[in-house]
Amino acid sequence: MNVKQFASDNKSLIGLLLLMAIVSVINANFLGVDNMLNILRQTSINAVIAMGMTFVIITAGIDLSVGSILAFAGAICASLIGMDTPLVLALFATLLVGAALGATSGVIIAYAGVQPFIATLVGMTMIRGATLVYTEGRPISTGSFDVAESFYQFGAGYTFGLPNPVVVAAVVLIICWFILTHTKLGRYVYAIGGNENVARLSGVNVRAVKITVYAISGTLAALAGIILTARLESAQPTAGLGYELDAIAAVVLGGTSLMGGRGRIIGTIIGALIIGVLNNALNIMDVSSYYQMIAKGAVILLAVVVDSRGKANG
Repeated sequence: MNVKQFASDNKSLIGLLLLMAIVSVINANFLGVDNMLNILRQTSINAVIAMGMTFVIITAGIDLSVGSILAFAGAICASLIGMDTPLVLALFATLLVGAALGATSGVIIAYAGVQPFIATLVGMTMIRGATLVYTEGRPISTGSFDVAESFYQFGAGYTFGLPNPVVVAAVVLIICWFILTHTKLGRYVYAIGGNENVARLSGVNVRAVKITVYAISGTLAALAGIILTARLESAQPTAGLGYELDAIAAVVLGGTSLMGGRGRIIGTIIGALIIGVLNNALNIMDVSSYYQMIAKGAVILLAVVVDSRGKANG
């Protein structure tokens, strides 16, 4: 592999390293251990959501409902913890809720023939409304039982010196990487994104795979909701607003094609880190949040343009 090919295959990683190098020159404290852990902690929630989004986008779909699922799942989890429900049961029930919500979008897309953008846009709106109805527009506390303390440690504690959300994201990374690269489901996901009709004629149960990938996306959105609720010790009815855009941005920055059929989980993690480093750098430089949104949009646009030109030249 020559240098040009290596650079083409690892544009996201090179971009991340260049960004970190530039910021470290501007601020010597950027590469400090505490700040690095802070970036990883802040990135973990988006990374978890984005890994689920990767499955969907590789099939040439999109999931706009993940932010709303995060909020609804967080509210359910906070309620269960507040009722002194055993931690494992509360977590399992919350993940099941996320899977069910995601699978519902998958069923609508697979059987009703509704475009993913429309189906998940409707899901985003309805699930957000359901969250506001369930919470009555107010935060739900996790309470003061012993289980609440264990739950708080899940989101704010440390394992082997790493924040627990980072550890959870690492476990999810390994599982998702294995599914996409070493299982039939992973091969089917890429096949559907590459050419759905050919995949169907080859015997792939396209409907089942689509439902599965949206269920995975919903499950990981619910897991992100659990982490966020644990850190805050309460569920916020407005949690997750705009998170779907950050997740899509991470996937695109990581090199996954919005047209489907191409993408890597590792690339998604790098994309999430680019967003995390960019946000952290702008905060360190005391840049207004308004300008941060402009900068983030510019970086995403640049990534899409570079990717498009790369495919055109290829």
